[in-house]
Amino acid sequence: MSSFEDADTEETVTCLHVTAYHPNQQQNKVFQSLRFFNRDRLRASEVVKFGRNPNTCCYTLMDKQVSRIQFALQLFKAFNSSTLSFEIKNMSQKVSLIVDNVELGYLNKMDLPHKCIVRFGDYQFLIEREDGESQEFFEIRFLLAQESLLQEKCLPLQKPVPEYGVSAIFHSRTEYPIEIDEHES
Repeated sequence: MSSFEDADTEETVTCLHVTAYHPNQQQNKVFQSLRFFNRDRLRASEVVKFGRNPNTCCYTLMDKQVSRIQFALQLFKAFNSSTLSFEIKNMSQKVSLIVDNVELGYLNKMDLPHKCIVRFGDYQFLIEREDGESQEFFEIRFLLAQESLLQEKCLPLQKPVPEYGVSAIFHSRTEYPIEIDEHES
C-alpha cells in the first residue's frame, strides 16, 4: 500500500463568507483590522464576537459608533441533525441588529439563515454559509464590497397592493392593468 492510500481523508470545513460594506470604509478605515481574502480557522466551540473592543472581540471594527461587543456568532448542531448551523445574537444595548428583515434587540438571537444580510448603523454584512463536514473547526473569510449590499441581496421587495386588495397575476409581460375612471362603465 502506498502512503496515498493510507492517508486520512481531509474533511471539508464549514465556512462563513462575509462580505463587508460601510459607506465611509475608505476614508475611515473601519475594516482595517479585518484580514480580507484569508480564511481564519476557528474552533467549533468558540463564540465569535464582532465589535470595537480588541480585548474581547475576535473581529474589531474601528469605529466609535460600534458597540464594544456588537454581535456574536456561535456554531451549533440542531438535535438529530448532522448539519452545522450558526446563531447570531445582538450584544449591543444601544443599536438593534437587523438580519434580513428581522430586527433583534439586545440579547435577542436567531438562527443565521444560509444567506443573509446583517445590518446595524451604516454597516452591512452579506453572510453566506458554505457547508462542510468538520465538527471540530469552522472558517470565516472576509471580502470587501465596493457598493451597498442591499441591492445585491435578493430581499423581497414590497409590492404595492392594488386598490381592491388583490394582486393581479399577469400571463404576459405586455399585459398591464387598465385604469378606469369611476364614472366610466
